[in-house]
Amino acid sequence: MENTKVNPETLNDLIQINNDRIAGYEKAIQELSPEDSDLKDLFVKMVAESHKNKLALATAVQGTGTEMETGTTTSGKIYRAWMDVKAVFTGHDRKTILNNCEAGEDAAQRAYKSALEEEGLSADTRSLITEQKSELRASHDQIKGLRDQTPS
Repeated sequence: MENTKVNPETLNDLIQINNDRIAGYEKAIQELSPEDSDLKDLFVKMVAESHKNKLALATAVQGTGTEMETGTTTSGKIYRAWMDVKAVFTGHDRKTILNNCEAGEDAAQRAYKSALEEEGLSADTRSLITEQKSELRASHDQIKGLRDQTPS
């Protein structure tokens, strides 16, 4: 059955993207200066969003009888999109932090888009991925808006 082969791998790649998104925002929180503490609540919300996504994806993976991925490293093709950005989650000013966060959100969008292009996804899996991609898009737009409002 193709679905059993495709869905767990794709879902596990998205779990890893969310793991890395969590790690990225936790790092961004540490980089915040006291005057940028307003971003902390937003970044904490982004971390919670990825935890929620992981739980839903893990539930779907377990439904296939496959082990859930728990790490943040893999050679999976979807995951590589975030790895390109993960290394740049450094910076000490607000604009740089928001630029890096937006780049990470762009990578997450590409990963979810790639997942939706997989052949053989079940309707439930496609729906789950589409819903999460939409939620992550709203987060992306929020980060981008803040970045665009921040003077250089």
